Amino acid sequence: MELYQLRYFLAVAETGNFTKAAQRAFISQPSLSQQILNLEAEFGQPLFHRLGRKVVLTEAGKTLLEGARRIIGEADQTLQEIKDITAHGPRVTVGAIPTVAPFIFPAVMAHCRANDIRLDLHTQEDFRRPLAEAVAEGHLDWALISLPFNEPQLLIEKLYSEPLWLAVAATHPLAQSKEVTFASLRDEHFILLGEASSLALQIQRFCGEHDFVPQISHRCSQLATAKSLTSLGLGVTVLPKSARSATDPAGLVFRKFTGPVQPSRDIALVRHRRRHLGKGALLFAEIARAVVGPVRGSDTATPFPVPRHPSAAT
Repeated sequence: MELYQLRYFLAVAETGNFTKAAQRAFISQPSLSQQILNLEAEFGQPLFHRLGRKVVLTEAGKTLLEGARRIIGEADQTLQEIKDITAHGPRVTVGAIPTVAPFIFPAVMAHCRANDIRLDLHTQEDFRRPLAEAVAEGHLDWALISLPFNEPQLLIEKLYSEPLWLAVAATHPLAQSKEVTFASLRDEHFILLGEASSLALQIQRFCGEHDFVPQISHRCSQLATAKSLTSLGLGVTVLPKSARSATDPAGLVFRKFTGPVQPSRDIALVRHRRRHLGKGALLFAEIARAVVGPVRGSDTATPFPVPRHPSAAT
């Protein structure tokens, strides 16, 4: 049994037709058919039911299908790893939602530099659904998205939780109020990210749990825009703690919500259930777990501080 024979078998199984499979594999149909016959002779039983122009997997074929996909996937991944080895280190492709990407990616790279780790990191910033699709289709090794999320093809590992804080202009009454609850936002105008944003959907859900629909006055594609408009007093917004920055616009105030239940969000690492993780992907996951560790701690912790190797401490 050879790898190329398994590739031909997968082409037939996935197209359901010898002609289409031959076109996909860039060989003649007689040659492909002969290789399938060779495979069947080796296994001692047919892999397909020939139903005219259509073929259907036999029970033996169904058994081979999963194994063939796993073998070909691991072989392709290993080949890609070898090709991707460069002076920059092992390659990894990672996507993150817009409310995570500006914080996690710089923290990962800062950690690499502080600890002399080589990692060829390629990133993509997008909303949750496109990122999940990119992982499912094999275009990304990892994606960082918000929970809840369910996709049978993906393995989901909760990475960290962080509180959500209210952001208002310094002149807004809530900037000095002792009580800050979602119920107190009933009559406010909201500044939110786009409709595809998981954070925006979560905020709208929180509002619904307090029996009101948020009045949305501005939709933004970037956190920086939302913060700028908020600082000008054009509305209020709710942001993750990690969004607070020393470079925030003057006049922007963050307030923790009061009450027994603090709004928060969960961020997860997701990967394809069957995808073999290369050295770069494994290394990224290890570093990501390290740099978000302090976020799980007290609210006074600096968002995504860069852990240093003990030998680098002074």
